[in-house]
Amino acid sequence: MLNKTEKKMTNPVALITGAARGIGYAIAEHLAKARFDIVINDIIDEESLSNKLSAIEKLGSAVLTCQADISKKSDREKMLTRIKEKFGKINILVNNAGVAPLERKDILEASEESFDRLININLKGPYFLTQSIANWMITLKNETEIFEGAIINITSISATVASPNRGEYCISKAGLSMSSKLWSVRLAEFGIPVYEIRPGIIKTDMTVSVREKYDKLINEGLTLQKRWGLPDDVGKAVASLARRDFPYSTGQVITVDGGLTIERL
Repeated sequence: MLNKTEKKMTNPVALITGAARGIGYAIAEHLAKARFDIVINDIIDEESLSNKLSAIEKLGSAVLTCQADISKKSDREKMLTRIKEKFGKINILVNNAGVAPLERKDILEASEESFDRLININLKGPYFLTQSIANWMITLKNETEIFEGAIINITSISATVASPNRGEYCISKAGLSMSSKLWSVRLAEFGIPVYEIRPGIIKTDMTVSVREKYDKLINEGLTLQKRWGLPDDVGKAVASLARRDFPYSTGQVITVDGGLTIERL
């Protein structure tokens, strides 16, 4: 008979990048409630990350925290080594980590440094982390026919909605959106679905500086549902995809924006 630890290790394992707070942490909570063991990745120090352990563990999940900068190859490799040592498998990758420009600037003035920073973190990092995880999932699939895996990219309505005062952010999210399509095509033969979740205006630390602006716009009808989106809204969508509630929908985009991007007169 399996002991408590061994039972936990039979759970599917989900890695969520940028999971120390906001959308990422809400995703971790909802996947824990869905009986996934959780890998919390972020760039903050391990001591701060460890404070996130107890709340997730109380939901019944085994938890591993990994401080890593996903834009760096060496950090990605170290993180995968730790996951393999603790769990020996991976079932869900949620590419959530991302940053906004340090300063919103018109595209006539924006710097190459800001562009490089966002592309490295928001696009290059997730792209090559997906490459590593996908190859690992293929190996796991070849080892056992019952293996199930999926990759979920968290992008933004900025993948299609132009904001000239943060062009580098829009381009990074548009690139990640195309990445979702590319990986869904490439991994289809292995039965590994890839999804994109496209949040709208979500109340997080990233949107604090524009809170007053969007309070006014939402009240004036910017979104069909007159409220801010919450990290919880995105977490619920991720959990649904991870549970395979949409098994015949690889490559699809789930928009979580309260109807903001619906074209209307």
